Amino acid sequence: MSSKFFTVRAVLFDLDGVLVNSRAPVERQWRIWAREHNHDEEELLKVAHGHRSIETIQHFAPELDLKAEAAEMERREIEDTDGLELMPGAKELLHSLPASRWAIATSGGRALATSRLRYAGLPVPRVLITADDVTRGKPDPEPYLAAAAGLGFAPPDCIVIEDAPYGIDAARGGGMPAIAVAGTYPIEQLRGAEFLVRNVSEIRAEFDGERVALRCQSDLSTR
Repeated sequence: MSSKFFTVRAVLFDLDGVLVNSRAPVERQWRIWAREHNHDEEELLKVAHGHRSIETIQHFAPELDLKAEAAEMERREIEDTDGLELMPGAKELLHSLPASRWAIATSGGRALATSRLRYAGLPVPRVLITADDVTRGKPDPEPYLAAAAGLGFAPPDCIVIEDAPYGIDAARGGGMPAIAVAGTYPIEQLRGAEFLVRNVSEIRAEFDGERVALRCQSDLSTR
């Protein structure tokens, strides 16, 4: 069992795979889309997790109306809640943080993000950066830079909690350390993170009025 401490001013979360387990509906809907457009399901899923829908569609079918296809995918994912569930420790970790000290930056659209948060019984944060708010999605750092700016903190004062290598790359590109959550991607693809946990129940947060102290404890390793 290893542990690591981080002292920061704000925590930036990814949503899917970190706070909400949406793997079942995400994969189900992308498999349907892949079959509809004659693409390999497994190859598509290697790209879909952690990317904006519009960028996944552009990668596999650039000839389509990208905005219309992405909107349809969001509609399907909002309606599909079978298997959608709260991630262990998510509610407790969020409740241990002041509302002014955490944000979410997700590759999903705003309607999808808010519907999943409400379904899981989680608060919608004051700062919620979605696919609708950026011109470049992860692995570009724009989503996390926007989240940090929305909270009013410099990137080096923030830490990112992510489950996808694209998100870890986005954090590092923005000058922020990252804690990786295992499960969505193989551990070997998460080695850019400073620490690896099974889920956020292995992270404890304490706020002293100025800074957030995070204690992470896990038997996993990114090294």
